[in-house]
Formats: sequence, C-alpha cells, structure tokens
Amino acid sequence: MARWKNGPGTLHGAQLGIPLEIAASYRARARGLLGRDGIEGALLLTPASGVHTFRMRFAIDVAYLSRDFTVLAVRTMRPGRLGRPRLRARHVLEAEAGAMARWGLRPGLRLDVEPAG
Repeated sequence: MARWKNGPGTLHGAQLGIPLEIAASYRARARGLLGRDGIEGALLLTPASGVHTFRMRFAIDVAYLSRDFTVLAVRTMRPGRLGRPRLRARHVLEAEAGAMARWGLRPGLRLDVEPAG
C-alpha cells in the first residue's frame, strides 16, 4: 500500500482477525495511546521506528515491523520509558502488555494488515 490513512483495520498473523487502529497522520501518531486506559486489539503507527511511554497509564507491548510487516523485535515497555529506535523498522505495533505473547507475535513472523473499507 503506497499511502496509509488513519482508521480501523484488521491484523492477520499468528492469530486471525485482531482489531487494529491505524495511525498514519502526524497528529494520530503523536497521540498514540496517550490518555487511554487500554486498547482493544492493537495500534499501528506508520511510518515509525521508535516509541516512548511518557504520560502513559499502562504498560504496552511494542513490535517493530519492517517495510514488509515482518516482526523485527517485540518488547514490553512500562510507562515513562523511551524505546530505542530500530534502524530497519518502518512500522510500530502497540498493544496492552501481554497481548502479543497471547497472539503468538515473535521475531521473524510476517503479518498482514487489512485496512477497513
């Protein structure tokens, strides 16, 4: 996909049909999960190569994805942390802590993102 747009979608990978929210604009990426108490599914930040959890209310799992949506690394971050940017990462996937382990996301797994509509 050449140009991403903000909105809902579905993430396919180790588990089928994970609800996804796509944040493609600068404003949507900057807001991310700030001010929320949780998320149903995951948030895809694109383009992005790193994240922080300053002012967040809960711990999150972060998956760094390559241009073709291959998982490069998965980390759990507590609130108030600055994650190291990944040089090869083009997208970042965020979810509540523990969700990615339940979904079976691990380095090397290739994901598929399906925007709604």
